[in-house]
Amino acid sequence: MENINEYKIQQIIDNGNTIQLSLLENINTEPISQKQIIMESLQKELDDKTKKQILPLLNAIMKIQPTIKIKSYQQMSIIITMPKTRYKSVGSPKVGEILGINIQKLNQI
Repeated sequence: MENINEYKIQQIIDNGNTIQLSLLENINTEPISQKQIIMESLQKELDDKTKKQILPLLNAIMKIQPTIKIKSYQQMSIIITMPKTRYKSVGSPKVGEILGINIQKLNQI
């Protein structure tokens, strides 16, 4: 089963005979706040009676705290250097275009 991942071209460097492509995984990350993570975690861990006692106080405390946004997923990046002829044979993709790359472990004999 092939698992093709999409990578967006971020930068192209033409060194004459070789082309260097800087790629970033083509996924949409959604920032999530630290407050949201804390609240969701407590919702899962606390029983109903404790929630009723703690959550109003915690909500008041969280309102005065600054919102810190974090990414919910770390994107993978790849740098590929290839001969210019190989680059042309794959259609000479431009910055912003998407490439499909299959990354998997191969069994060696």
